[in-house]
Amino acid sequence: MENEILDVLIVGAGLSGIGAAVHLTKRCPGKSFAIVEARERMGGTWDLFKYPGIRSDSDMYTLGFNFKPWTARKAIADAPSILTYLRETISDYHLEDKIRFSQKVVNASWSSEEALWTVSLADSEGAVRTIKCNFLHMCSGYYNYAEAHDPDFPGKADFAGKIVHPQFWPDNLDYAGKKVVVIGSGATAVTLVPSMAKTAAHVTMLQRSPTYIVSLPGEDKWALRFRKVLPSKLAYLLTRWKNVLWGLFTFNLARNKPAVFKKRLLDMVKEEMGPDVDMTDFTPSYNPWDQRLCLVPDSDMFESIKSGKSSIVTDHVERFTSDGIVLKSGKKLEADVIVTATGLKILTGGSAAIEVDGAPVIFGDKINYKGVMFSGIPNFGMTMGYTNASWTLKADLTSEYVCRLINHMDKNGTPIATPTLPAGESIGAEPMLDFSSGYVQRAIKDLPKQGDRKPWRLNQNFPKDIVNLRYKTVDDGVMVFSKPGSVAGPDAERTKKPEPVAA
Repeated sequence: MENEILDVLIVGAGLSGIGAAVHLTKRCPGKSFAIVEARERMGGTWDLFKYPGIRSDSDMYTLGFNFKPWTARKAIADAPSILTYLRETISDYHLEDKIRFSQKVVNASWSSEEALWTVSLADSEGAVRTIKCNFLHMCSGYYNYAEAHDPDFPGKADFAGKIVHPQFWPDNLDYAGKKVVVIGSGATAVTLVPSMAKTAAHVTMLQRSPTYIVSLPGEDKWALRFRKVLPSKLAYLLTRWKNVLWGLFTFNLARNKPAVFKKRLLDMVKEEMGPDVDMTDFTPSYNPWDQRLCLVPDSDMFESIKSGKSSIVTDHVERFTSDGIVLKSGKKLEADVIVTATGLKILTGGSAAIEVDGAPVIFGDKINYKGVMFSGIPNFGMTMGYTNASWTLKADLTSEYVCRLINHMDKNGTPIATPTLPAGESIGAEPMLDFSSGYVQRAIKDLPKQGDRKPWRLNQNFPKDIVNLRYKTVDDGVMVFSKPGSVAGPDAERTKKPEPVAA
């Protein structure tokens, strides 16, 4: 609706956006809001990707919302199960009328005079309309849904078979009884290989370098035990915290004693594959958690390799041929189907152009604030999950903080909140994502930065973020609250030195 003014506009109808809407409903009753979704269906990642075997790479007791217990048996869930969970959430909180499909954000412009964002939305036919809101909450993730990282391998046009990228999986791809090569070694590749191997003649995972592969049970036995004797919500809470604390323990062990942790991970592979396994294909050159670990449920990847239905080759592509791939080593892999699981592209703020009082926002120049907002951008939140834990753990806390901030602005009659850097004081600037993964490194210059101290530094730690986002005062001396007409643009600086903010 043209000239419509909302209190909050949520962008994206995936896990983050639906969760944000529920938190807003519960914590800011009476606030007007809508969810705009560029695609024609809800679900985000879990609806977009259609490749065989697509599933969570985190357990659902932490990937699920903090307000809605995960009650299915499988801890590592497939996409249809996750979509069912999201549909139930929408129904439980009556959000059906709040979601507006085929509404892509193309531009968002903040006005300090109005204390409003003017957001331009394009529908599926390209028609553009505008809507205004006081707070803009971006929940569309940081992946580019329209484009993927797809290298132009030499000789690609010569291949006579089918070449597919997992992000754009065709509905009618027939690979039964055929030879398949999956290029890649990340979470997508280790999901695809055992799934496709069930019907393909053989599946080869071609990797430039190995990744850490860890098997976990598809079902959490402790969660199932808790459910037998405890109420659903309490059983969910205990399982959630069990998994959070175990994840923190293993992550800190990996960071503090990488050699010890690496040896344990590789020993686990030997236990899966047998003592005579050639570890060349399973031994990464980097330390654990320099990139995400690849989780496989119930040893499916290892079982597929041991059965002879799949294999791993560590080498580089020299060129494609009509019937396969020639490698740098001179070896040739025959293929009827090639799957290029070569990675994703990152976008900060989606593909929309963002402006503050007429000045374009360059996210690569911005400093993160509490993992939720950015320096000099008023009334703008962005959900970015953890790299070392489940996405939704941070998404829930982000939404809770946004609600606290909105309520604080209402209570004090200051409808503008801007994280503002201290005047004449350097806080450093480091990459926001400390990951060596290719998809991060390709986008590093365009990603926001983090500072060398709180609240400009990321925790990547769920318990610490609970304190910072759920309980620490909103008016911390760094967030500047103002009224319409005040200067709160991207270059605004504080004149008062900030008080230290504890971690």
